[in-house]
Amino acid sequence: MAALRVAVLSGCGRRALLSAPKTIQTPTANMSMSSLLRKKKFVLTALGLATAGNVGLALMLHQSVKASDLELHPPNYPWSHAGPLSSLDHASVRRGYQVYKQVCSACHSMEYLAFRNLVGVSHTEEEVKTIAEESEVVDGPDESGEMFTRTGKPSDYFPKPYANPEAARAANNGALPPDLSYIVNARHGGEDYVFSLLTGYCEPPAGVAVREGLYYNPYFAGQAIGMAPPIYNEVLEYEDGTPATMSQVAKDVCTFLRWAAEPEHDQRKRMGLKMLMGAAILIPLLYYMKRHRWSVMKSRKIAYKPPK
Repeated sequence: MAALRVAVLSGCGRRALLSAPKTIQTPTANMSMSSLLRKKKFVLTALGLATAGNVGLALMLHQSVKASDLELHPPNYPWSHAGPLSSLDHASVRRGYQVYKQVCSACHSMEYLAFRNLVGVSHTEEEVKTIAEESEVVDGPDESGEMFTRTGKPSDYFPKPYANPEAARAANNGALPPDLSYIVNARHGGEDYVFSLLTGYCEPPAGVAVREGLYYNPYFAGQAIGMAPPIYNEVLEYEDGTPATMSQVAKDVCTFLRWAAEPEHDQRKRMGLKMLMGAAILIPLLYYMKRHRWSVMKSRKIAYKPPK
């Protein structure tokens, strides 16, 4: 009887062991199915993102090369002041002011720039006084309440070519010449754009009609600009004898406009160089203090032992 009971129990145990794997297979299958679903979702998500990125890139490329949109992006020119530690060419700034005075000032203003800003940058104080005295400034009122005209002073701002925007539009076929004080920062591409615009005038391609009074320039938005080609070879004679080629004139006036937009250009880079030199001394000192001095105090353990 005892032997029969043992056999029955052993048979039940054997059946339990045989049936045990069947009960364990279900969670394993569920885990494998969930992992497959997660992988499938990840693959589908990655595929969707890649497809959306490719579609967006294709649309951007399509917009940039449309035949109806012939606007060109200016190339990057190797400006002498473009480096992180490079200063402006002040001889070029001086020539650029001459270009502005003799060519650009007939239509464009620089109302945020005064004669005194040229002192120590491109001209001496005596030269600036002489330049300022060449202009006439409306001042007043006087004791009788009337406005009067006087010769300019270094503290005066550059004179405007037109009395108001309406007069400027009337003299330029409805187009308003922009102020050039911050034009380099106000246009995408900076001096690259201005240089390309000044030297980019050409005949319109076949199939492109330009209205009378406008000029074709692929770098200008809309390609039709109301400003006639302002510079050409030998448009002026430089005081220092530099050949006044078109590219030289454009380069000088762009350098001048960069200085006008950022008078602190050289000082900012000089200050950055001083900070780098100071950091080269200060950072190793701070590392030494942290590693060999402060670490000892930070890792020490203070234990209080009460007196017995």
